[in-house]
Amino acid sequence: MQSKIINRAVELLESGEVSLAIGWRVGEFEYDVTPSLFRTAKDLGLNCVYNDFCASNLSKYLIKVLRKEEGKVLVFLKSCDTYSLNQLLKEHKFARDRVYIIGVPCDEKVDPDKVKTALGEDVLTMNSDGTTVTISNLDGEEKTIAKSEVLLQKCINCKSRKHVVYDELFGDEVEILDSHRFDEVEKIEKMTPTERYDFWRGELSRCIRCNACRDVCPACTCEKCVFDNRESGVEHKVASNDFEENQFHIIRAFHVAGRCTDCGECSRVCPEHIPLHLLNRKIIKDIDEFYGEYQAGDDLDTIEPLTMFNQVDVEPSIVKTRGIN
Repeated sequence: MQSKIINRAVELLESGEVSLAIGWRVGEFEYDVTPSLFRTAKDLGLNCVYNDFCASNLSKYLIKVLRKEEGKVLVFLKSCDTYSLNQLLKEHKFARDRVYIIGVPCDEKVDPDKVKTALGEDVLTMNSDGTTVTISNLDGEEKTIAKSEVLLQKCINCKSRKHVVYDELFGDEVEILDSHRFDEVEKIEKMTPTERYDFWRGELSRCIRCNACRDVCPACTCEKCVFDNRESGVEHKVASNDFEENQFHIIRAFHVAGRCTDCGECSRVCPEHIPLHLLNRKIIKDIDEFYGEYQAGDDLDTIEPLTMFNQVDVEPSIVKTRGIN
């Protein structure tokens, strides 16, 4: 399947139908796959990959690329990524006719950090055959683990296998109807206020303010971020107290409320492994309960619940009487 996908992209680049492609390239290690631009068919054919380590959502890269480049840009998108692209189109970040979307199949992605934790840190090589993941260490020993045991968090509770937008689709279309993605949110809701506070203080206290979550998030598209404003008092810096640790992530979660597609990139890139996606899922869950089920990026026509006013909108008194302490 990988060769078919890459070969088709090469054809499009060679024919001039697209001027460049956004895909994945192997980094220092074969499991260290990183987003990359491919300007020539030769580079694309030789170095572009699509495997179980291609976890990154490429939709956000289109914003800057399309501002600087001429012509149409090809992008590879997994099913969950297409929701992010649809949301960007909905917010008029770029024109649909500037993008050629190749929908790629996703059979869940591997978390290299989980593999290292399970099989040892001294990993020299790491390979996945779709069912198992095998590593070799510095001593030449090989170890194998089931792929299902080392999936990325965002793949464990994938919201959908449906590609909502594409020009060409590889693989079969599959939908997930019940991913149980709100189960962890419900567990936290059932905690006492003190327990919830302690939980999030324990998680957010590890934040080093690297801004990786903000930079990777397809919903964080402001040209000038409040956290880069020196006059705001909250500019990019390591938090000096627990209030600042909470402030950054709570403000960011509210900034993307109603627009977050739950792609899980924030948690994936966090070097401290903070489950930031749970903040967003809590807001998504509340929106579903207060305004009716809504999935950001599902289409281009549905009005976002938080961008309109209705006389039957939820009142604060309803929020306080939901039975959550």
